[in-house]
Amino acid sequence: MKDTILKAETASRRPEPAARGGRPRRRKLTFDRVTFFLAFLGLPLAIFVIFVLIPFCQAIFWGMTDWRGFSPDYNFVGFDNFTKMFRDDIFLKALRNVALLAAFVPLVTLTLALGVAVAITLGGPGKGPVRGIRGASFYRIVSFFPYVVPAIIVGLIWAQMYDPNAGLLNGVLTGLGLDRFDTFAWLGEKATAMPSVMFVIIWGLVGFYAVLFIAAIKGVPAELYEAARIDGAGRLRTTVSITLPAIRDSVQTAYIYLGIAALDAFVYVQAMVPNGGPDNSTLTISQRLFNVAFAKQQFGYATAMGVVLAVVTLVFAALVFLVNRLTGGGEGEGKKKAPGSKARRAAAEGGAG
Repeated sequence: MKDTILKAETASRRPEPAARGGRPRRRKLTFDRVTFFLAFLGLPLAIFVIFVLIPFCQAIFWGMTDWRGFSPDYNFVGFDNFTKMFRDDIFLKALRNVALLAAFVPLVTLTLALGVAVAITLGGPGKGPVRGIRGASFYRIVSFFPYVVPAIIVGLIWAQMYDPNAGLLNGVLTGLGLDRFDTFAWLGEKATAMPSVMFVIIWGLVGFYAVLFIAAIKGVPAELYEAARIDGAGRLRTTVSITLPAIRDSVQTAYIYLGIAALDAFVYVQAMVPNGGPDNSTLTISQRLFNVAFAKQQFGYATAMGVVLAVVTLVFAALVFLVNRLTGGGEGEGKKKAPGSKARRAAAEGGAG
């Protein structure tokens, strides 16, 4: 009886006979297979086409017109709006500003968030089981709190904090004996306007990504950290050699989301410096788009700016994927490794950090 069962199992695992030319035979399209593809592939694809591709194509079309937004009349102008855009000094300044935001905000935010996450989850005693610091739940709640507050509220609060005459920041600095900050305009000086805006964006977002990284680190097998401790690896070496490779996908996803938020940054900037700051030093593309559309009623030109912003965002995401692939994040077909394999090797080779 046992031999019969084993033979049946072996027969069930036998591969299907190949067709001529060595290719496997195609399965017949049954009703169940067709309905499965329609439900789980056709419906999401249709939603993507209707709500993403078609509106984007419409935006490209309206970006090639002189439509004023409140009239059915328009003229097709081709690429004139795009040519005009890249000759517009104000738009080019806004483009440089969002490039600065995309370069610094994700990097600083994720570095701080990762530091907070590692401190909370792995900052406990150096001996015994790996565990976080005392009161980890309290620190998670405190770090996440700024993200709960709406971005517009955060911007308005910090606009009052930065107020040169009655702001809390100048009051604290003056109380510490720094009299030069008595009436210092943080958002009114070209040298400090953009760093001040960056600080607020980072302050508002770092808590969310800290909680995201805490959840990712919790999924790393504890035996990896215990092996690293046995081999004498310090906290820094453990973070670099085990934690970062293990949560690499989470870091990549967070970097893309943060880059998209930084390239837009409309709410924070509009709440603090709605006029674009001194010499347009904090002006973003979305602000410029908003002013052109609703103040000047040049919706065709504004739509062209939106298309460029969308393309810049896609390029940013593609660069993040490319850098991740070039630095060893991508896994080629047939060479996929088990999760945590790099981390296990690092733990085995870890030295004192």
